[in-house]
Amino acid sequence: MDIRKIKKLIELLEESGVAEIEIKEGEESVRIARQAPAGSYANPLPAPAVTYAAAAPAPRSASARSASVQAGSEAPAAAPAASAGEQMVTAPMVGTFYAAPSPGAKPFVEIGDEVQQGQVLCTIEAMKMMNQIESEFTGRVRAVLVKNGEPVEFGQPLFIIE
Repeated sequence: MDIRKIKKLIELLEESGVAEIEIKEGEESVRIARQAPAGSYANPLPAPAVTYAAAAPAPRSASARSASVQAGSEAPAAAPAASAGEQMVTAPMVGTFYAAPSPGAKPFVEIGDEVQQGQVLCTIEAMKMMNQIESEFTGRVRAVLVKNGEPVEFGQPLFIIE
């Protein structure tokens, strides 16, 4: 394979942000890989939680059955809802939430900050791309509903702005 082609592939790799590429031409092949730059976000996805439920003996009386139903009916705490005059900013994609532009930097916004429409609120990393999430509303940040470095789902509430 021509060295000029290899140099061109290296340039394309650097420009595109792709971490690895492999090209085959007939019997010849070349594989080029690069490491992530120092200081980049390197947060592996958390391992899925596995919960094993112990087999519980069947209740013997009606009062025992109602007690077990009441104990098991506790719902997980929901995120605070936006009330009248408040707007909810939700995640437009699945990814990892970052409150600051880089590790150790000051967060984009904090509770109590005044924000303008179009102002950057956070960053969501998706498929190695950092996506700035902008406010759709003008107002004051009432709540930040996600912690730095946590995974977020599409449509998950991130901020409440009043």
